[in-house]
Amino acid sequence: MSEPTTSPYAEVESALRDEFAGIHTAHTVTRCVEAAHYGALEVTGYAHPGLVERIARKHLHVLALVASERG
Repeated sequence: MSEPTTSPYAEVESALRDEFAGIHTAHTVTRCVEAAHYGALEVTGYAHPGLVERIARKHLHVLALVASERG
């Protein structure tokens, strides 16, 4: 019997969900992590979890800033 496959970014998502709790939904965090993953692959050809985390965190900060400016 094989074990369920977990995302290499599960820890990244969990950390960012905790960091942005009350600001962004879990769905938004997941989408930012996915976008960061594909962006890193497209630009560098590899998506190391540390790089994905940094990119996703930047996306989430920008989204929070935009939301705060909208009031």
